[in-house]
Amino acid sequence: MTEELSFPRQHARTQRFSLGSPRAFTVSPDGERVAFLRSRSGTDASNLLWILDPESGQERIAADPAALLAGAGEELSAQERARRERSREGSSGVVGYAVDQAVELAAFALSGRLFVAELRAGTARELTTAGPVVDPRPSPDGRRVAYGAGGALRVVDADGGNDRALAEPDGDEVTWGLAEFIAQEEMSRSRGFWWSPDGERLLAARVDETPVQRWWIADPAHPGRRPAEIAYPAAGTANAVVTLALVGLDGSRVDVEWDRERYPYLAQVHWSAAGPPVLLVQARDQRSQLFLSVDTDSGRTHPVHAEEDQDWLDLFPGVPAWTPDGKLVRIADIKGGAKLPEGVVAGDGRAGARVLVVGDRPLTGAQLHIRAVLDITADDVLVSASAGAAADTPEIGEIHVYRVGEHGVTRVSDEPGVHSAVRSGPLTVLTSATLETAGARVRVLRDDKPAAVITSYAQQPALRAVVRLTEAGERRIPAAVLLPTGYREGDGPLPVLMDPYGGPHGQRVVSAHNAHLVSQWFADQGFAVIVADGRGTPGRSPAWEKSVVGNLAGITLDDQVDALHALAGSYPLDLDRVGIRGWSYGGYLSALAVLRRPDVFHAGVVGAPVTDLRLYDTHYQERYLGHPDEHPEVYAANSLVTDEGLSGAADQVRPMMIIHGLADDNVLVAHSLRLSSALLAAGRPHEVLPLSGVTHMTPQEEVAENLLLLQVAFLKRTLGVA
Repeated sequence: MTEELSFPRQHARTQRFSLGSPRAFTVSPDGERVAFLRSRSGTDASNLLWILDPESGQERIAADPAALLAGAGEELSAQERARRERSREGSSGVVGYAVDQAVELAAFALSGRLFVAELRAGTARELTTAGPVVDPRPSPDGRRVAYGAGGALRVVDADGGNDRALAEPDGDEVTWGLAEFIAQEEMSRSRGFWWSPDGERLLAARVDETPVQRWWIADPAHPGRRPAEIAYPAAGTANAVVTLALVGLDGSRVDVEWDRERYPYLAQVHWSAAGPPVLLVQARDQRSQLFLSVDTDSGRTHPVHAEEDQDWLDLFPGVPAWTPDGKLVRIADIKGGAKLPEGVVAGDGRAGARVLVVGDRPLTGAQLHIRAVLDITADDVLVSASAGAAADTPEIGEIHVYRVGEHGVTRVSDEPGVHSAVRSGPLTVLTSATLETAGARVRVLRDDKPAAVITSYAQQPALRAVVRLTEAGERRIPAAVLLPTGYREGDGPLPVLMDPYGGPHGQRVVSAHNAHLVSQWFADQGFAVIVADGRGTPGRSPAWEKSVVGNLAGITLDDQVDALHALAGSYPLDLDRVGIRGWSYGGYLSALAVLRRPDVFHAGVVGAPVTDLRLYDTHYQERYLGHPDEHPEVYAANSLVTDEGLSGAADQVRPMMIIHGLADDNVLVAHSLRLSSALLAAGRPHEVLPLSGVTHMTPQEEVAENLLLLQVAFLKRTLGVA
């Protein structure tokens, strides 16, 4: 008999309905193979490596962790656990892999051991190496595999012989070939070495964490355990020192030179047969950056392009890169000059455009807001983009895939929703999520025509989200509204739950069904739920995203209030009973709401909030607020634990539930403890829910389920919901 699960338990057990869904696609250049990861069911967390034959549509297993480990459980090193936390990876088994240029050899780590799979033959085997192994990657010719172990960058022949170190640490806090915390957490750079196209050398990052301050994370539930030491570069403090070197298989080493004092952040690296290595390096204030080509003989670098911005410069997936004929591909912000659609209020943050630039020529305009480069050929560039400032229709929450070339722009995705793609040779793997259908559909296209479908084993949710996408107020704030299932117009006004992330790099209002499942569950408990993406959130225009500079708290909170009041004219909202919940930046925003606008918000669930902004990391916090030593008043005004942060009306104290994982190494529990102390000193009652052994992800099934149940119980109690 199949177990009947409540939605909270199903949501937790399926890891937000991600288990069983295919992901991490790689297409062979000859169009004969598509490699991907997928577990065996919607409740199985262990991923297998699969191969699809697009011609026949048949799938086969290329690597099964259960067979390769002979049924033994996984044992992860501290470095691997940290990598998975940075990438928000909650599954197990093969969680990542890398391939050679022909997509014939794949390499991956299991339980700190190195395995390779021959993708044509369908065989997999272990290579005996030093360990624990981190981030193994085959050479382009498939003859060798490089990997990290014990702080060294090592290489082994694909047949398992000649395992050796290419670069070894010269200090206790030095590693080779691994990305540092800031690169993984804030720059989306998860790797620290890159093979040369001929497979004879590697460009390797050397990371020295000696200057980085040390923090310790204890487990109060187990006082006999030693606290874990972490190197955490909080705002205003020293970062790790990151350098690069070209290391040869013959033992040679050439250091790469650039002005690291002016540009300390190594943001992106690209090395392909189309040109020399190209680096993107940023100044610490992120207002200037350089694209540099590397002379592989001398290690000297040469500027290819320079950029400056008075606010900050964003980083984008897939760039910089070269076209096959050697032109630089990048994504750039163009401020002003965009024609506004009819009815749009001037100054509402829609001015400007984010465009694709190839060489010196922008190939797109204000019709599209470019988000990522997906593939580059001699004929076109495959990108993902949302509607830009000058788009004819807003296309709320939609992200599409386009081909961009000298002769124009062609949309590849064909239905409203959120789409992404991977392409090589004649094949494109298109992943599509829509509002009407749960989960995501994965189609393989050959020359833009349907060729195959990759099956998803993800579970169907126990409820259906009915989402109303709209724009609120004069600034046309993107919003999603969800009412209880079966609600009828005559049922009367509903207590309101604002359910935002609401901050930079966190778009919640998307045209995809599963993204709104938790909001619908809260709605079904008797609330009108509103998800609003105010200024600072991605997807509209550079001006919209960058309007929060120096004023995260004021701008993002104002837009939540404006969206709430604007939507009250169209939906059955009881403005005398308004709650707000959120996690991470959403938790910060929830605390802001009940502390600074108690006239609007009557209860708040504050999950893993950043409260003392000096305690969060350099690259994120300084991007928006500057250096805390240079702008202490800005940090004080935006923090929650200062006099300014607690500046709400003292006679309007609102209930607050603060939730935090004690093992969180991203937003440390110190944030919530400092908030609780400040609230106690100010005489403001509140509740604190500590989660022993829980990180920022809350992956544990029982924890994830009960967190939902406890939140709704708190909101019903404090807002007087029957």
